[in-house]
Amino acid sequence: MSMKNITAAPLLFFMAANLGAAAADTPKKDYPIQPVPFTQVTVSDAFWLPRIETNRTVTIPFIMKKNEETGRVDNFAIAGGLMQGKYKGERYNDTDVYKVIEGAAYSLQVHPDPELDKYLDGLIVKIAAAQEPDGYLFTARTADPAHPQPGIGPERWVEENVSHELYNAGHLYEAAVAHFQATGKRTLLDVAIKNADLVARVYGQDKRHGFPGHQEIELALVKLYRVTGNEKYLDLAKYFLDQRGHDVKLTQYPPGNRFAIYNDAEQIQAHKPVFEQAEAVGHAVRAAYMFTGMADVAALTGDVKYLETIERLWENVVGKKMYLTGGIGARHDRERFGADYELPNLTAYAETCASIGNAFWNHRMFLLTGDAKYLDVMERVIYNGVISGVSLDGNAFFYANPLESDGKYRFNQGQLGRAPYFGTACCPGNISRFLPSFPGYVYAVKKDTLYVNLFVGSSARIDLEGNAVGVKQETRYPWDGAVKISIEPARESEFAVFVRMPGWAQNKPVPGDLYRQAQSGDQKIELRVNGQRLDMNRDKGFARIRRTWKKGDAIEIVFPMDPRRVVADEAVKDTAGKVAIERGPLVYCAEGPDNGGRVLNLELSDETALIPEWRPDLWKGVVVVKGKALAVTKSADGSVASRKEQDFLAIPYYAWSHRGPGEMAVWMKRS
Repeated sequence: MSMKNITAAPLLFFMAANLGAAAADTPKKDYPIQPVPFTQVTVSDAFWLPRIETNRTVTIPFIMKKNEETGRVDNFAIAGGLMQGKYKGERYNDTDVYKVIEGAAYSLQVHPDPELDKYLDGLIVKIAAAQEPDGYLFTARTADPAHPQPGIGPERWVEENVSHELYNAGHLYEAAVAHFQATGKRTLLDVAIKNADLVARVYGQDKRHGFPGHQEIELALVKLYRVTGNEKYLDLAKYFLDQRGHDVKLTQYPPGNRFAIYNDAEQIQAHKPVFEQAEAVGHAVRAAYMFTGMADVAALTGDVKYLETIERLWENVVGKKMYLTGGIGARHDRERFGADYELPNLTAYAETCASIGNAFWNHRMFLLTGDAKYLDVMERVIYNGVISGVSLDGNAFFYANPLESDGKYRFNQGQLGRAPYFGTACCPGNISRFLPSFPGYVYAVKKDTLYVNLFVGSSARIDLEGNAVGVKQETRYPWDGAVKISIEPARESEFAVFVRMPGWAQNKPVPGDLYRQAQSGDQKIELRVNGQRLDMNRDKGFARIRRTWKKGDAIEIVFPMDPRRVVADEAVKDTAGKVAIERGPLVYCAEGPDNGGRVLNLELSDETALIPEWRPDLWKGVVVVKGKALAVTKSADGSVASRKEQDFLAIPYYAWSHRGPGEMAVWMKRS
């Protein structure tokens, strides 16, 4: 297919739909619900806009600088013969450059920046120089073919279960599509297509058999298919999924070799064919990316077996393996899921990348099914497990996101608290590409139905079967439960607006029984249209409002925002006898600076009143939760020596570790 006539168009972070392509090239099948592209949503929200702006002005430039300082950019120049030197870092470091290009490209789409555009052009020159004539692009080998980096094997593809050759390629494709959509330039897209064509020549039923050790290319091939219309990329994504569990060849490493831990089919989700998998196992990020890729292939092929499989796996994760914050991955050992109900707090892994993958997956599940329960999980992980991964000033990061800290255990790649960068720096780059695309999760459409998924101060102009409908949200969510949604159709007409009714506002923290409210409440959601109270017509977790809409119409919702106590299933041993606090979509935690330096000795009584309070002096404004707690001291023999009542204060989980290392707890003893 000729690419000459394709024009740049808005990019959906997870889809990259080529809205400017000819109709003949558009997918024959697709998600029944389509998200409104982030480029069509203008965010004015007091909670989200500062984060998106900090990402643009601080995080993206900071990561670019770190990539320069650590040799990640030089690796491309060395591989391309533009400079002399030796490869630095890990075999997957190319992706740190690709991911920040992707994030920068999303930012450019809504905030033109000639200086940033020029910088990306320079990076792309180095990337293109590093590409070998047949399309191969992997600086860890090309920089010194005679002495390739450990873990990538003496030849191409032979150690793909650990080499990350295909993983790197996937992030290249995502960056290339984003850059093309943002600028209309083909410079990086041509590099990606050349590489993808090589991979398609190498892998297939009658070619080399295999699959990625680290999933990611599956999602990226779908994006490349969408922007080019070339079905071989979709076919290859499907092949890689279907090949898992077949012809599995694991390299045998000698004892003590650092790659020996990957000599395990479960670790890379290749222990069974994908359609036979019923439990989430192995590396949590790889699994989340795989489940997301399966959703894409389900949508684009219509194969219901993929949907049936990921629904089964979703039930396992949400019902038995997800943290209250939405994080996934219990074990630092190989960054993997644990057994059912294995959810330690101090040693929780809950990697930021895994949280982002969980958000991707749940959003796609909603687009396939229209069920708000997936958005409930997506909201939970975004407001807690994702944004906790970056500091409020945008230049310090969490890799792991534990639910407890004793101020001693070095959970964050050897750090006690937030770190400025990492040797394995996948998480900062992932944050940089997630935040500018966040507005694309707020709204969605299906024929003449508008979905309001998240409550974010914003405005958009959305096409509903030829009627341009303006929508505007005004809210202080998540601090306040009042939301006003103004509807402005170009012409008076009948259509439906579906407004999500969060599970947390209906005494149900998560779908299923893994977590529940400790005390039943009688809080009610208030819903009005043009000031008139409306009986709720529920549809898969949404309030369905179908009427003839005209300019000036408005929906008003008030969600109950009293703090709530939450307990976990008794099978979760690490939370037995403990309670957590939530308010709105936010999980709260107790941190040392607010509670006399210690929190792991606190007991929280069911009878203690929990009082929300706006604190403008903390991080430019947050709602804290105050009350009374018992501070327990113990004797040398471990018996309780005393219980003393003291003031208690909890902060949003995402804000912890901004005041130095120390004790923190999401789960507190319940007295």
